[in-house]
Amino acid sequence: MLSLTRLGVHCRTIGWSVLFAVCSAWASATLAATDAAAAAPMPSAMDERVRACTSCHGAQGQGRDNDYFPRIAGKPADYLFNQLISFRDGGRTYPPMGYLIAFLPDDYLRKISQYFADLQPPYPNADTGEVSPAVLADGERLVTHGDAARKLPACAACHGARLTGTQPGIPGLLGLHASYIAGQMGTWRSGTRHANAPDCMHSIAVKLTDKDITAVSSWLARQPRPSDPRPAPVSSATLPLACGSQPQ
Repeated sequence: MLSLTRLGVHCRTIGWSVLFAVCSAWASATLAATDAAAAAPMPSAMDERVRACTSCHGAQGQGRDNDYFPRIAGKPADYLFNQLISFRDGGRTYPPMGYLIAFLPDDYLRKISQYFADLQPPYPNADTGEVSPAVLADGERLVTHGDAARKLPACAACHGARLTGTQPGIPGLLGLHASYIAGQMGTWRSGTRHANAPDCMHSIAVKLTDKDITAVSSWLARQPRPSDPRPAPVSSATLPLACGSQPQ
């Protein structure tokens, strides 16, 4: 970058009458950019520490437009902590995640969890791929009412009426792609993803057919952004089934 002194010499050499305005504007813009950079807030210590997370999950944990890096921002801190522990200790298997946190202590993982729980960036756009109305109707029925004949509780009974999750450890289901939701339901069903016993999600997933999973994931992925994205507060209501990761 030219210094202001060298810039002046350069301008005089070419001709002030022609380039004075251009050179002055360039100098002013350079000084303004320098001042703006100096005034910009420095990243916090946690901003720097979670760069390995945000490089995949987005600058604010908002997620990426693919099946592998979901939204983690705004989810309950206890839920995020449970997932980090699972990746570290083998409850969930994804080698890059396991490698990143293999030697991180619980206290540090709790700080990371709280950092992302406190963020609420905008939700991504809803899925728009073509899905039949009948499939979406089946998905809405299972999410909002469940299936009593198969002893399947409604998703909303645990994940909240607004489907934004429930404190302290149940995640929201909005802002995720259908393919990601379906993939996770498949891993719950097969047992390649598991949680503390009793593993309620495995108990539910094994009762779901492929058609059910397609319907539920398609309907959820097409829901509009919630007006209030925060997880519901801790409730005194009893969950429809015991979950080892969510204290009763």
